[in-house]
Amino acid sequence: MGMMREDLAEPAQQDNAGHTRMLLLSHQGGLLSEGVQAQLAVPAAQLGEAVARHFDAGTAASRLVGALPFDRAQPAHLLAPRRVRDADAATAWLHCMARQAAAPHGWTLHAEPARAGYAAAVAQAVQRLRAGEPLHKVVLARTLRAHSRTPISPWWLARRLAGDPGVLRYVLPLPVQPDAAPAWLVGATPELLLSRRGATIVSEPLAGSAARGPDLAASAARAEALRASAKDQGEHRYVVQAIADLLAPLCRQLRVPASPALHATATMWHLGTRIEGELKDASPAALPHNASAALAALLHPTPAVCGTPRAAAAEAITGLEAVPRGFYAGAVGWCDAAGDGDWHVALRCAHVQGHTARLFAGAGIVADSSPEAEAAETRAKFNAMLHALDIDPALLSPDL
Repeated sequence: MGMMREDLAEPAQQDNAGHTRMLLLSHQGGLLSEGVQAQLAVPAAQLGEAVARHFDAGTAASRLVGALPFDRAQPAHLLAPRRVRDADAATAWLHCMARQAAAPHGWTLHAEPARAGYAAAVAQAVQRLRAGEPLHKVVLARTLRAHSRTPISPWWLARRLAGDPGVLRYVLPLPVQPDAAPAWLVGATPELLLSRRGATIVSEPLAGSAARGPDLAASAARAEALRASAKDQGEHRYVVQAIADLLAPLCRQLRVPASPALHATATMWHLGTRIEGELKDASPAALPHNASAALAALLHPTPAVCGTPRAAAAEAITGLEAVPRGFYAGAVGWCDAAGDGDWHVALRCAHVQGHTARLFAGAGIVADSSPEAEAAETRAKFNAMLHALDIDPALLSPDL
């Protein structure tokens, strides 16, 4: 391990502050990819075939690491690294880079839209849901743009996101215009979209949320209210059913629990269901359909981050949201030549570029949603990233 730390001693001078490196790190493991040999940039519908072609032309040790955008019509951003290091190396790199970075300060915050504007968008969505349109649920997001007087290091931010055992931390470089500053997607997501090991696949969607807090009794009461909520249980069923319907034709068996369990992060309660299956065909010949990246592209975006039916919900999102999502609520992960890999939903994240971090938060809207309650939920979901940026959420204006 001493050799590893020595090798990573001065990373900032090697490659533009690590902009050819991607990090995925959880309490269960992780990786650090270095350098770029090739890139895949195709939309979701073509991703499986593109991944299979890539591995056909490559080596058995090759791997793809990257992200899928929220919009299925936009190209994925998957990179084939020159080298992949393990979780120990990823941790050493993160600590090294974070130590080099100064904490940003002098924050100004701007919500897009502010709480009232978001509540108005939710009210429009509820009106459409009640009007009998072919739309059962839509997930609406909003953003909080945090601007610092000093540059924001994505590695410093990722280091600050440590401590929650139920999340995957990630730092992924994003495509930018030639004259633009480097940009990263940085976050700590609790939601597993799809994992594959051989013929075994797992998906663990989260839908239905409530804020946790320092008062243990009050937090426990919110958890029980979430478990008993017909609205949240219904919202969760939409997600589980959609995933099961897409995976069932590919599986010889699929286990779907009848009811969700409580899933806790440091700041939120969620309803979660662990779906487990066995693929009918896990052979290399079926990579266009069964590789983890292909399966992630098939499932994404789920009703947990988009709505249902998917096409109608995506259309509603385009009309009602103020800021394009980019890679927020997309997927981050990796896939190897055998088709194995892990993909997580890109939640609890920020788009970091220069002095600005754009935070994202969304809430599932159904016909009996309360605009004020959904606005409060998105406000609570900002807290994890605000804490990581060392911004006291209590100091925020109530309008945000």
